[in-house]
Amino acid sequence: MKNDHKDEKDIWFPAKKYGWGWGIPLTWQGWAVMVGYMLLMTVGAVFLTRPPHEIWFLPFTVIATALLIFICWKKGEKPQWRWGKKD
Repeated sequence: MKNDHKDEKDIWFPAKKYGWGWGIPLTWQGWAVMVGYMLLMTVGAVFLTRPPHEIWFLPFTVIATALLIFICWKKGEKPQWRWGKKD
């Protein structure tokens, strides 16, 4: 049977305390992913928002964001709706 529990050392992105999704990274690997994503988006904004390449900015953004979500899904806590700390 598959074990859905991840070791603390394997989690790069913790679940948010409130809402659904992930919070700020816990590890250097998570920070590297976030910085890489920000650099990709910056480079894309600089080079893909000018004619004749502006048509490629939306697909570039969708693919880069999908990759970020995939990494968060694989290396983060299980996403679920949270209402704060459990008692």
